[in-house]
Amino acid sequence: MVSTSQPPKETLDVDQKWKGEDPTRRAKWWYATFHSVTAMIGAGVLSLPYAMAYLGWGPGTMVLFVSWCMTLNTMWQMIQLHECVAGTRFDRYIDLGRYAFGEKLGPWIVLPQQLIVQVGCDIVYMVTGGKCMKKFMEMACVNCFEVKQSYWILIFGSIHFFLSQLPNFNSVAGVSLAAAIMSLSYSTIAWVGSLSRGRIENVSYAYKETSVEDSLFRVFNALGQISFAFAGHAVVLEIQATIPSTPEKPSRVPMWKGAVGAYFINAICYFPVALIGYWAFGQDVEDNVLLNLKKPAWLIASANLMVVVHVIGSYQVYAMPVFDMLERMIRKRFNFRDGFCLRFITRSAYVAFTIFIGVTFPFFGDLLGFFGGFGFAPTSYFLPSIMWLVIKKPKRYSWNWLINWASICVGVFIMLASTVGGLRNIITDASTYTFYT
Repeated sequence: MVSTSQPPKETLDVDQKWKGEDPTRRAKWWYATFHSVTAMIGAGVLSLPYAMAYLGWGPGTMVLFVSWCMTLNTMWQMIQLHECVAGTRFDRYIDLGRYAFGEKLGPWIVLPQQLIVQVGCDIVYMVTGGKCMKKFMEMACVNCFEVKQSYWILIFGSIHFFLSQLPNFNSVAGVSLAAAIMSLSYSTIAWVGSLSRGRIENVSYAYKETSVEDSLFRVFNALGQISFAFAGHAVVLEIQATIPSTPEKPSRVPMWKGAVGAYFINAICYFPVALIGYWAFGQDVEDNVLLNLKKPAWLIASANLMVVVHVIGSYQVYAMPVFDMLERMIRKRFNFRDGFCLRFITRSAYVAFTIFIGVTFPFFGDLLGFFGGFGFAPTSYFLPSIMWLVIKKPKRYSWNWLINWASICVGVFIMLASTVGGLRNIITDASTYTFYT
């Protein structure tokens, strides 16, 4: 454990920049709610019934509930640690990492995991947006000329060349609000549609019949899909940074209020979709439950369009911290002047990169499992608990100490298992896939 008597100099310098009447610090608690909902509830919710098909009723429900409780606790920890040093605000995950683990070690522990989450989410959202646009057009225009999936991903990605030029979180508040509303709407359509359709004929809740080896890796991948669904921690400090704070009214109060609201919405989306979707389709459920729903066509088409609107907002929420990091790095290393030119080049290059990866590897379920394990499990399940132990130093063997160590052990297992499972499934599926179709 490292000494925590003095915050890193760079953190203090960054904090000084934000003092005073900064327009980026005028958000309200409900801003935190819909930013968190947009970051948290995304493509992952539609894959939860598919994860249940590999885990089964008991283990699947237990993993879902435990994940909800664990990540709510780690979200609370992140919010409390945002201002754990008087007069200092850790506005970025990497700043808090430097304080907890030291100037040299901190970035190596935190930054790779955060980037995996943010970039990984944006890649998955490229795939999701393109697939849902394709599905919408197929249902809305039956006789139209069929366009390749790769082209739809390109069309979806082109939207972000324009939206990425918006300067900061507050400037995408309207997009984020629309995205949050859409996430609640299409999640509701998914479980209500499954409920109204009823169970398919000869529905089976038995485990999928595959080889023992394949079943094991698919179970591991299912754990990653569930962990992917509990996102938001990678950007929680950046969201909290938009809320004003004083000694009398610290930002952790409205931010926690917003986080509780987001987790309430999370619960009324996730549990019905996972349980009812699995109940309706059993082991025959698709990795995107909307693909199982055919009627009424106009409603399912609308749900796919809602997903498109939502992932547009989600992409920007996860991309904004990456934009900020890239621009700061370029300004510092190359003395590049801040302004439209820097923003246009940096952000356009990032959007183009995520489009390329999304077009090349459009394996929705496998990507969820891989990125869920490799990135989301650390940032959402156990890194906040490790930092809490280092900074707060709870009494050994106290309830606080035991809960944090339990989160660390569970989170590390999920990370290792789902990373291996997701990577193996990507390799397996890629062997039978025709690229750029």
